[in-house]
Amino acid sequence: MSDLIKEIEKRKTFGIISHPDAGKTTLTEKLLLFGGAIQEAGAVKSNKIKKGATSDFMEIERQRGISVATSVLAFEYRDHKINILDTPGHKDFAEDTYRTLTAVDSVIVVIDVAKGVEEQTEKLVQVCRMRNIPMLVFINKLDREGKDAFDLLDEVEQKLGLTVVPLSLPIGMGSDFQGIYNIWENNIQLFLEEKKQKVGEAVKFDDINDSAIDELIGEKAAATLREELDLVQSVYPEFNREDYMKGDLQPVFFGSALNNFGVRELLDAFIDIAPMPQPKESDTRLVKPEENQFTGFVFKIHANMDPKHRDRLAFVKIVSGTFKRNENYLLVREGKKMKFSSPNAFFADKKEVVEESFPGDIVGLHDTGSFRIGDTLTGGEKLSFKGIPSFSPEHFRYINNNDPLKAKQLAKGIDQLMDEGVAQLFTLEMNGRKIIGTVGALQYEVIQYRLEHEYGAKCTYEPLSMHKACWVEADEKSEEFKEFARLKQRFLARDKYNQLVFLADSSFTIHMTQEKFPNVKLHFISEFRNA
Repeated sequence: MSDLIKEIEKRKTFGIISHPDAGKTTLTEKLLLFGGAIQEAGAVKSNKIKKGATSDFMEIERQRGISVATSVLAFEYRDHKINILDTPGHKDFAEDTYRTLTAVDSVIVVIDVAKGVEEQTEKLVQVCRMRNIPMLVFINKLDREGKDAFDLLDEVEQKLGLTVVPLSLPIGMGSDFQGIYNIWENNIQLFLEEKKQKVGEAVKFDDINDSAIDELIGEKAAATLREELDLVQSVYPEFNREDYMKGDLQPVFFGSALNNFGVRELLDAFIDIAPMPQPKESDTRLVKPEENQFTGFVFKIHANMDPKHRDRLAFVKIVSGTFKRNENYLLVREGKKMKFSSPNAFFADKKEVVEESFPGDIVGLHDTGSFRIGDTLTGGEKLSFKGIPSFSPEHFRYINNNDPLKAKQLAKGIDQLMDEGVAQLFTLEMNGRKIIGTVGALQYEVIQYRLEHEYGAKCTYEPLSMHKACWVEADEKSEEFKEFARLKQRFLARDKYNQLVFLADSSFTIHMTQEKFPNVKLHFISEFRNA
């Protein structure tokens, strides 16, 4: 038992969230660099560095310079095992990000110093606050001109509703950027222009009034720094780990991920304060990490991690106990036992087979189509973890096959991509036509691209004017439901799991339907039910 607790205490599993282009993927790269996992970090959009980002492993991500899929990365640092989930920032892929947030114990929020708090950041932080996930804030891109540090701290407090405490301060900004003063460790890390891709040494100071600081950064910058530190001490609360763990206090770090600045400070403080794997609520009880029996849940499925092998991987977050290779585990929804001979640990697109994994770890299980998002695996106990949502789509299009000879490939491709949660498939009851519903329009491009390049199938879309998909809950034997089904038959469809869905063309239609058929309940979120 003590070995299991030691392993749990070593692990930190967190997600990185932000608005697109705030530098999330670049920060992930640099964290890996500090963990010794890669020797030279790539950049998402930089002509200086031709290497692509390690966490962007899909071809379309490299072309677009954006992340469209959550990637899982692990590395060792200071005797800890760190698991990072790098999420898509683009709002069209928000659903993937929301689901990923069910698998993390804490979060780093990345904010662009010039743009400040943006729309997508607000939405994602709201989800974290609903779940009381501990958050660290990293204000990025200080090597560019941006907003004043204190104005930004105010904006974070007001727009995101957070209570912040700065644990580092920038010395200058843009062309005057000289480095970072680390409040957490009382040291200064200077910015050495010629060493942009390598890490500069930190200089430690016990006293902020030390005259050596003036010599290092100049008298004017030193005077400004001392004023700002006084301001931090008088205005902001002291850091309290308990408040941070409850989600009531958010430490803030400043830096420039592209230039390796402030990243080590962020990582060191993260190791000191971030939570180890936390208990998770199931439908029957609270499951604690230190329990002997294994439990875990599928939060993501990815088809074709390696296009040559057509493999599907289910990403499983381990909640309790030890997961061992070649042991039988119960897939609760199906009630069947399964054994896994090659469970994978991740380093972006590189995978390695692991013998055992512990709470907090993410393992990839090869899947032949048995898994759904939200599935629970256990050592035998019948319990299911809750709260992995599927949202009502906002865009709808008919999907048509462009090549009749490739009907089989198209069907398989759609099937597998829908399992990943990229989009949702609805089949009309009336004529069997297939409709793809997505949260964002960019997903249609991704689907089309992946169908062609991974499955060899071409498709076209036809526009369809719909407002929302509503999951129907009703007594199907009742007269009221029969009348509803008769009147709305043109708008009724089945989702991938054969649940009945009403495709409403306007909010007015939804309102009128609810008034006319009070016992037919319409839902806008379908929990991925273990039905």
